[in-house]
Amino acid sequence: MASSSLLLPLSLALLCLLSAPSSAYKSSLTLPVTKDHSTHQYFTTLSYGTPVEAANFVLDLGGSSLWVDCASRTAPSTSLSPIFHRSVRCLTAKGPEIETHRWLSSLANPVDQDQACQIPAENSITGKRVGEGELMEDLFEPSHQLLFTCSPTLLLNGLATGAKGMVGLDRSRTSFSSQVFHTLGTQRKITLCLSPSSGVVQFGNVAHESQPGSEILRSLTFTPLLTNPDQTHPSINVNSVKINGKKVSFDAPLGGGAQLSTVVPYTTLQTSIFANFESAYLKAASILNMSRVSPVSPFGLCFTSNGVGSSQMGPNVPVIDLVLQSEMVKWSIYGRNSMVQVSEDVMCLGFVDGGENPRNPIVIGGYQLEDVLVQFDFDTSMVGFSPSLLTRHASCSDFKSGSSAQPISV
Repeated sequence: MASSSLLLPLSLALLCLLSAPSSAYKSSLTLPVTKDHSTHQYFTTLSYGTPVEAANFVLDLGGSSLWVDCASRTAPSTSLSPIFHRSVRCLTAKGPEIETHRWLSSLANPVDQDQACQIPAENSITGKRVGEGELMEDLFEPSHQLLFTCSPTLLLNGLATGAKGMVGLDRSRTSFSSQVFHTLGTQRKITLCLSPSSGVVQFGNVAHESQPGSEILRSLTFTPLLTNPDQTHPSINVNSVKINGKKVSFDAPLGGGAQLSTVVPYTTLQTSIFANFESAYLKAASILNMSRVSPVSPFGLCFTSNGVGSSQMGPNVPVIDLVLQSEMVKWSIYGRNSMVQVSEDVMCLGFVDGGENPRNPIVIGGYQLEDVLVQFDFDTSMVGFSPSLLTRHASCSDFKSGSSAQPISV
């Protein structure tokens, strides 16, 4: 293993890449990300309103808006402004849910002139959706006027304790990310780095080739983002799956694309896909003399961890390769991102049965995204992902948003 003195320069490079102040790289905004272990949700902290109050918001890669429980503020915000039904911003926020000619005709009705813009909001964790949220505008630090939906408190049910809403990061024009891109006048890029503890999300430009840490960006493997009007989550095409280099046989082609999600804790597979995947994994595990034990919910395949070696990549278990647009382009998942330690001597495969008829046959969950630098480039419709940062003796927790560099302990 490399000595800590050799690892320190990489630690500093990682920290410089995403945790430098926004002024270091033209037009970018960096926010901290923390994992809530009781719900497996990832949240960030935003400061907003006058007087300024900080609140936690759950991240949703597929969310189309920023919604807030406005009643949870300690003091009403004096900078809060309603958006009226007659405004163009109301029409933009409603998107395809309203027909333009109906909206224009409603402008002639005096009753509608000062009516609040009603925007639905959804808790994507529970699937609960409300239609009576009001579109508002307020000041979010650092100095951004952003649109959001004031939603009823009941919509918070199912979110991490203390969360006051959700931050949507999809391509919709009024999502949090799209508004930040517009305000900064920057490239439409989201760079995400999750970890079991803390990480970061950055909006806009990241680093130039001359900046420390840019070698990590050059190591990204890119695959096209799929465009599907019925899906808001970013999706990629998975052509096949290999386990320890052996292709898994499925009953039908893996069509429809694989979603990437921050609100689904573990990768979910449609029932028949999961059955073939589980069978193939069990065969590979038996070759390594791994001993199966009784499953622990929500997992279907568990093993004793006794006698299983480990490295910086986690347990020495079969490697899972998601083969993308060609045999040369693959996303390799090692033990750290495939196995979940559920007790001192039991570990379970972090892939679960998603049911017979899920909305999407494959959803890549947050656990599989941890300690991988993922960049969504909406301008080019591509997503890039790094090899696991653990191969560099690093972690997404090394990115300390807004703090000074700290060396990695090895």
